[in-house]
Amino acid sequence: MTDLDRTDARLLLALCDRPRATGVELAGDLGISRNTVQARLTRWDEKDALTSIDHRVRPRSLGYALQAFVTTRVDQHKLAEVTDHLRTIEEVLEVFGLSGASDMHIRIAAVDADDLYRVAGLILKIPGVERTNMSIAMSELIPYRTRPLLNRAATTPRS
Repeated sequence: MTDLDRTDARLLLALCDRPRATGVELAGDLGISRNTVQARLTRWDEKDALTSIDHRVRPRSLGYALQAFVTTRVDQHKLAEVTDHLRTIEEVLEVFGLSGASDMHIRIAAVDADDLYRVAGLILKIPGVERTNMSIAMSELIPYRTRPLLNRAATTPRS
């Protein structure tokens, strides 16, 4: 089921272009009422449709010049405990559960190579972590994006 409709997508695209626009400005730009804009914003909050603002902060701007991805094998009986422990490591940016040869995909940030080594060691010390494999991000070729999906949702009629 889709939580966002064409109007939502149009409004989100307008916010992508002008994140500081007021509800009045957005309503005028899109030809909808201020009440519609406010109702959509409220519904997004209630449905937890948007990520938090910290998702937009680049670790580099905080002094973390390196990013790496760590694929991890975990004792399945300790998956919840490993996840809880990863939450306590400040340099862990996100964790995805995987199917296949690895159980987790962990994105981490580090100040430099020595710091990266330290963070990798913290992950390896977690009880239940069996094996890790790290790849350093050399460059971000396509940053996180949803604009193409929003464009499609804004222009495709719902069936």
